[in-house]
Amino acid sequence: MSDQGATRKSINSRLPPEVNRILYVRNLPFRITSEELYDIFGKYGAVFQIRLGEKSKDTRGTAFVVYEDIYDAKRAVDHLSGFNVGGRYLVVMYYQPAKFERRADAEEKKRELEELRSMVKRKKAQMAAKEEN
Repeated sequence: MSDQGATRKSINSRLPPEVNRILYVRNLPFRITSEELYDIFGKYGAVFQIRLGEKSKDTRGTAFVVYEDIYDAKRAVDHLSGFNVGGRYLVVMYYQPAKFERRADAEEKKRELEELRSMVKRKKAQMAAKEEN
């Protein structure tokens, strides 16, 4: 291990628990490319992978950036949160799987509730039609 790496790790030996190698980036320009993201995020360390959101409504303007080293990810969050790219200010956070799972569960429950409401509505309409006859 190099002296720089040893020094960096001893300085940052106590990282907060939410710090990890995977970053979630929001508010990206819709036309940004993976290559441009590699240029921006690569300045802070070796990037293992970038997953750019699809062109669909829900994931457009988002990306996941995976660093090879947790300390590089921390530096990227510290320096790039609020960074202006294409007239938009980046929101860079640590990926928190539990938070994303809760959001997915909430969306699934919302869909189930809508299905139940539509079933009740149809049932009421059927009952009203029977009463009229």
